[in-house]
Amino acid sequence: MRPNVNRRALGKLIAIEGIDGSGKRTQMDMLHGVIAAGEGGHSVYSTGFPQYDSWFGKMVGQFLNGELGPLEAVDPHFTALLYAGDRFEAKPKIEAALNDGKIVLIDRYIGSNLAHQTARVPADKRADFRRWIEHLEYGIYDLPREDLILYLRMPPAEAQKLVAQKSQRSYTDAKQDLLEASLRHLQDAAAIYDQLARNAPWVTIECFDDARGSMRPVKEIAREVLSRVEPLLRTAVEHQSEKGG
Repeated sequence: MRPNVNRRALGKLIAIEGIDGSGKRTQMDMLHGVIAAGEGGHSVYSTGFPQYDSWFGKMVGQFLNGELGPLEAVDPHFTALLYAGDRFEAKPKIEAALNDGKIVLIDRYIGSNLAHQTARVPADKRADFRRWIEHLEYGIYDLPREDLILYLRMPPAEAQKLVAQKSQRSYTDAKQDLLEASLRHLQDAAAIYDQLARNAPWVTIECFDDARGSMRPVKEIAREVLSRVEPLLRTAVEHQSEKGG
């Protein structure tokens, strides 16, 4: 029996994914507030990755700041291990929240590794590399699987413009980190996100209005996010009621 089967009895894990600049943190914070204030009585635990104060997270920061060399010189297997290790360090807190029946919201989770690091290997090797990451994170590290993955989709060029407007980040001295600065990388990562999002538990939320040529209003996106989450919240309430009865 898999070690984490029974531990997932009550809590629900929702990951928010998308390329840099897609508004993941903003939507997670808004969703947290709505769920916590809702009538369902849900407790919410929010977190995100990378966690730059962790042992692995500090090395991720060094990579993104260019301290380990230019993007093409750093082995994607190595960086994938760093990102996965960062999550492994945080695993006890995530599992504790799930054990307590909380709704766990995560800004960037395993999907980010699958998209961003797989995008860095040759196209003919990506399927094998993706399976390697899945085995590492879900298999060896036994990280909890997502109940729902919200993919905030937007054009890479537009996302890069928004990244340029971000305030100073603690892990980098540059306006854009190593991955954000490469439009080609963002395009490749976006294409892989599109592939991942074809399968459950992924759902796609379009954040860019092609007709208007601009981002959809933040609150409009938030309403769609909530509409995708509400069925899972109802399931969580029903599950908790069954356990309590």
